[in-house]
Amino acid sequence: MELNKEWYVLHTYSGYENKVKENIEMRKESMNMENNIFRVEVPEEEVTVVQDGGGTKTRMEKTFPGYVLVEMIMSDDAWFIVRNTPGVTGFVGSHGAGSKPSPLLPEEVDNLLGNAQAARVDLNVEVGDHVEITDGAFSGLSGRVEGIEVDQQKLKVVIEMFGRETVAELEFYQVKREDI
Repeated sequence: MELNKEWYVLHTYSGYENKVKENIEMRKESMNMENNIFRVEVPEEEVTVVQDGGGTKTRMEKTFPGYVLVEMIMSDDAWFIVRNTPGVTGFVGSHGAGSKPSPLLPEEVDNLLGNAQAARVDLNVEVGDHVEITDGAFSGLSGRVEGIEVDQQKLKVVIEMFGRETVAELEFYQVKREDI
């Protein structure tokens, strides 16, 4: 039976995620498990915080406090080493009594690790440009860009409906630039 490397979720003590990552990486080397335990990740995202003085500060925050992702081949040895790492309280998806956990689906891994960022759209528009809406409820309509949020991949587009202007908030992937 050939075992594949897959991603699993570990439950940890909150605040100890980075220590658990460090411990697993040290244990995999000291116990020669590099062929069974591959990557250990603590999902994080960049967050911008508005400070009291009106300025902003950017910092990294854990996306899922209390959880760590590990890519591994679920052998008995690898499972034992990871499960008994200090700070690990268990695998998510394990039913206890020594049962092995279920791996994450590939699309779950992509979402958790931010590989969905690869799906970001590079839209070359500026406020005042005209766009054609290609997806969603307003598909087929055209409008003028009123606002752009590059980080969130969103735009505010003014469209004319029923003789009045309406502002629609759209994702970058839902529009294309009109060449006038």
